[in-house]
Amino acid sequence: MGLALAAGYTDWRSRRIPNWLTVTGLVLGIAAGGIVGGWAGVKSSLVGAALALLLLLPLVLLRGLGAGDWKLMGAVGACVGVDHLFPVLVLAVLVNGVMALVMIVVKGRILQTGRNLVHMLVAIFTLRRPGAEVSLDNPDAVKIPFGVGAALAVAFYSVRQIGGM
Repeated sequence: MGLALAAGYTDWRSRRIPNWLTVTGLVLGIAAGGIVGGWAGVKSSLVGAALALLLLLPLVLLRGLGAGDWKLMGAVGACVGVDHLFPVLVLAVLVNGVMALVMIVVKGRILQTGRNLVHMLVAIFTLRRPGAEVSLDNPDAVKIPFGVGAALAVAFYSVRQIGGM
């Protein structure tokens, strides 16, 4: 949970998640998996990291998710292991989706967002990359710090697991 909170804070302040944080988190996640679960724990951590990276890779390639956010979720996958990856990943996407909706409404970008979604769907169905206007490359795009939502998701999930809910 400390990794996610540090990454969320860093992403909030600078809109970057540094490599030293994600790499350290990945290594510590694998080591913790080994300490807690032996070789099965190491395997769970490695599969969790690989699966998180694989599932989010298309978003990075389409420039809809930053590389730091992608690496953070790989490190989170290593920390939580494959058994807990999907709930944490879904929760992170949902939290970030809510954050994005709030930002879109606050900034008055509802119609533009609708047009961008249509552009992205057309690009997906025609197997083409969407234009720069619907990616992180657009300086006018509404951007949210994914690391903050990921940190909130990990914290909520961890508290829920500890509390036995």
